[in-house]
Amino acid sequence: MSFVRRLVCLLLSGGILLPVAAAGELALGMSTALSGPTAELGIAMRDGVRLGLERLNREGGVNGREVRLLVLDDGYEPARTAPNMRRLIEEDSVLAVVGNVGTPTAIASLPLIRERRVLFFAPFTGAGVLRQQPPERYVINFRASYADEIEAMVAALVEEAGLAPAEIAFFTQRDGYGDAGYIGGLNALRRHGLEDERQVLHVRYPRNTLAVENALADLLLAEQLPRAVIMVGAYAPCAKFIVLARQAGLESLFLSVSFVGGNFLAQALGEEVGGVIVTQVVPHPEDTRLPLVADFHRDIADWSPETAPSFVALEGYIAARLLSLALTRISGEMSREKLIQALEGLGDFDLGLGRPLRLGPDRHQASNEVWPTLLKGGELIPFDWAEIPPLVPPVPAQGSGAAAGRGHAGP
Repeated sequence: MSFVRRLVCLLLSGGILLPVAAAGELALGMSTALSGPTAELGIAMRDGVRLGLERLNREGGVNGREVRLLVLDDGYEPARTAPNMRRLIEEDSVLAVVGNVGTPTAIASLPLIRERRVLFFAPFTGAGVLRQQPPERYVINFRASYADEIEAMVAALVEEAGLAPAEIAFFTQRDGYGDAGYIGGLNALRRHGLEDERQVLHVRYPRNTLAVENALADLLLAEQLPRAVIMVGAYAPCAKFIVLARQAGLESLFLSVSFVGGNFLAQALGEEVGGVIVTQVVPHPEDTRLPLVADFHRDIADWSPETAPSFVALEGYIAARLLSLALTRISGEMSREKLIQALEGLGDFDLGLGRPLRLGPDRHQASNEVWPTLLKGGELIPFDWAEIPPLVPPVPAQGSGAAAGRGHAGP
């Protein structure tokens, strides 16, 4: 690589010299948060994808060619994502973009993805904008959507715990990610009897900040306190919101979608705060009874002992294993179009997750599965929706905000 190219790499990557695919290698790209308040998510996703690709390379690669992941930092800011994507697609000529983190950054990526006809594969987001019907040709997802996750939450709260739809509030990030979750939530509530969306309390905070105080004040001053709060945010502001809410005496049950990064939320809250439900779109990363999760642990031990076996890293690993399955089915010269055709040609298949997966021309989301987990004793444990009723507080007092309860910290 020339000195000029190395210098450009250094400058664009914020001081980190990034790997460039060598001659004969297949290059995949990723623009993700390696810095800023959501860096742990981006790093875990990157590490999981790399771990899955390492297995592929050690098994001979793709027709003898190694697969290299080129990663650029966008700090979870859309303004940084667009130039990253242009560099990966136009300068590095990546075969596909894999595992990008976030909805607002995905929205910023889509125009170039469409223009250059490059696969946008398994992003770490459940946003509906990436799940069009009929499917958008150049977007293929692994994970269940936020709509799938929130539908599972709402169904459990209404059908198992007996809540009225108006007793469920939303705390969301003020951007496309938060809006996607809120819209999915309203649709789920309507299916469960909500007649007027003005009955649903919705409070928000700004992306990439911890400025949750105004949102909490709006919630505490509501005419009637919610019995459950669905959170669509990042782990640090969600953790702060929960802690401050508990300190103010709010007893509501908190539920979060998977983007929060359940392991990171658990670390931020510690052992003192429990009773928080986090929906997951992958199995528990310690459930080694599942063949793919067992592979995940073996590969960590053999090739990447510094990688923590988190939900996010496992999602990245699954994405890489799924992509590897398609790559190894391509014969002849590799191309972006052939990769899409190979993924669509998988049909019904099993990766070792204990659940069937499916991709095809009319289905660009491999999984709709949602696994609920419960925060207890500083750890997320598998949870059954039938166990939700005792976690929901009784109907709160009217009009007095936090006077409804004091100091509830869950089981």
